[in-house]
Amino acid sequence: MDSIDTRIGEWRAAVTRGPAIEIDDVDELEGHLREQVADLLAAGLDDDEAFLIAVKRLGSVNAVTAEFAREHSERLWKHLVLADTTTIGDRRRGVLPVVLFALVAAVAIQAARILAETSATGTSMWFVRDLSLFVLPVLVGYLAWNRRMPLPRILGLGAVIAALAVVVSVFPFEDSAATGILVALHLPVVLWFVVGLAYVGDEWRSSARRMDFVRFSGEWAIYFVLIVLGGGVLFGLTSLLLAPLAPDAADQLATWMLPSGGAAAVIVAAWLVEAKKSVIENIAPVLTAIFTPLFAVMLVVASAGYLAVGLGREFDRDLMIVFDVLLLVVLALVLYGLSARVESRVARTMDVIRLVAVSAALLLDVLVLGSMLARVGDLGFTPNRIVALGLNILLVVNLVGAAVLSVRALAGQVPAERLERWQTRYLPVFAAWTLLVVVAVPVIFGFA
Repeated sequence: MDSIDTRIGEWRAAVTRGPAIEIDDVDELEGHLREQVADLLAAGLDDDEAFLIAVKRLGSVNAVTAEFAREHSERLWKHLVLADTTTIGDRRRGVLPVVLFALVAAVAIQAARILAETSATGTSMWFVRDLSLFVLPVLVGYLAWNRRMPLPRILGLGAVIAALAVVVSVFPFEDSAATGILVALHLPVVLWFVVGLAYVGDEWRSSARRMDFVRFSGEWAIYFVLIVLGGGVLFGLTSLLLAPLAPDAADQLATWMLPSGGAAAVIVAAWLVEAKKSVIENIAPVLTAIFTPLFAVMLVVASAGYLAVGLGREFDRDLMIVFDVLLLVVLALVLYGLSARVESRVARTMDVIRLVAVSAALLLDVLVLGSMLARVGDLGFTPNRIVALGLNILLVVNLVGAAVLSVRALAGQVPAERLERWQTRYLPVFAAWTLLVVVAVPVIFGFA
């Protein structure tokens, strides 16, 4: 810690030279800085890396610290370079392990594809249904290895994945069964919660670590989309370049490049989140600042419109799916916004906008829930209706809690962190529901 203390001393000297800076303010900032450094060191970063990133984060709430970070920005940029490493910890965050794990995922997805194409039944529905089982366990393995997870915990996660694989493999799904489609949609979610267990380790009860996983998930999704978009451009240009030489090249490239590239991108995106954590900027505040107001306006307009016109009997299943996706996006946006929120009891404009978005989403969800209950009463229960109804009930409860806590936080009755804890404690509820959909709904409805 001597090197850390030396760097903090340099930072403190720079901060105290700033105008209108009281010694008590410096002491408080130093306490926050040391907490950030301790968390980053615990996550596996080295001294220099932890200090620089902590200063960068603290710069978002203190102008003098931000100036200090800008003066030392050239040191931050060095961490963007894929340099050779020497320590064991650095090797675990290096490029070679990522390449190996990405290669394992790519080979696994191709082996499953070939097996599906050569199966006696001639159907690949099981391949689509089990697709996540060939990739996300590799990501679990990468995170477990990167964090030096103890063998008993690794075996425990492996047992959970193996049990899920056995269950979905032995279920006798009918062709084009609705329950099979539901499993295909919900199994990746269940496995992503297993990824979360690997990410947080033995701190899975910690609300802060759960929020770290929320932040990881959001940034992973952004990196993954960027990689996929770049891969799409590469695929398109390669297909056009080879078309004069081999007219069927595009089909062959699609068969081999797209599944392998997508599987590898899952691992690479996770590595980018871990390796480049907050080096340039935390993109969560930027994205939430842009999209939360836009979604709030859209939800308010939609709520007012549907209140005036009504849902009507023509509110069919496809439109209900659109509403469910919209509500899930709003929930994800709220979670991601909370993960980027600066710790403070003072209400901010974005907190008000977030409350407007949550309230409008809650109103829409109540309207959708009423329509679903009416459809169930008229047409009876089906797997799709049961799953959609259960999801909407979960969303109503979540949004009600979020709205109540947001109002109380704005009124100064509770700290804003209560809303964060509500959302992170609700994550196991969603995990339990998706697991129920995967293992119980098909049995209840006879795999139809």
